[in-house]
Amino acid sequence: MSECCGCGSTMDVAAMQAKQRRVLKTVLIINLATFVMMVGAAWYSHSSSLLSGGLDNLGDALTYALSLAVIGASTRAKAQVSLFKGALILVAAIAVGAQILWRLANPAVPLFEGMGVAALLNLGANLVCLKFLAPYRNDDVNLASAWECARNDIFEGFAVLGAAVLVGIFGAGWPDLVIAAALLILFLRSAIRVFGASFQSMRTA
Repeated sequence: MSECCGCGSTMDVAAMQAKQRRVLKTVLIINLATFVMMVGAAWYSHSSSLLSGGLDNLGDALTYALSLAVIGASTRAKAQVSLFKGALILVAAIAVGAQILWRLANPAVPLFEGMGVAALLNLGANLVCLKFLAPYRNDDVNLASAWECARNDIFEGFAVLGAAVLVGIFGAGWPDLVIAAALLILFLRSAIRVFGASFQSMRTA
């Protein structure tokens, strides 16, 4: 009887891990596609906020790939990978800061039409990813950090869209830089949260 119960438990875990893998593969593909789109749009539109969003999508794709790799691993292994995810978010923040400094030294007015179209596509993709990951956000630190990235993407999507609208209204580049700076702060706060959750998970492992 106990063997039967153990078999059922093992099957439940295997089924849950299979679902997690499918979801992570889906959001990984979505983020790779949006990264290519956002970087191309950033180059075309001369937008720092679009480039920030593109770098964030690339970081998320790497995060989802790492999450996929450690499904079924020990709690400590997942926590270690989560620490690396926090480092990726921090690197994205540094890249955004460098882009802001470059734009300050080389000012330009972005093309708000290109920004708006790219921002809408990006926001739609981010909403799809968040919907896919939401049911798994409390499973463990691995999926929790993946969901954290997806939630950040929603704020980033609305922020970039707002930057496009403000650039169109004012005909100036400062809204683009302001939104990029806000995203920089968001990335830094997210990195701190992921680091904190990872260290806590490692202590309890």
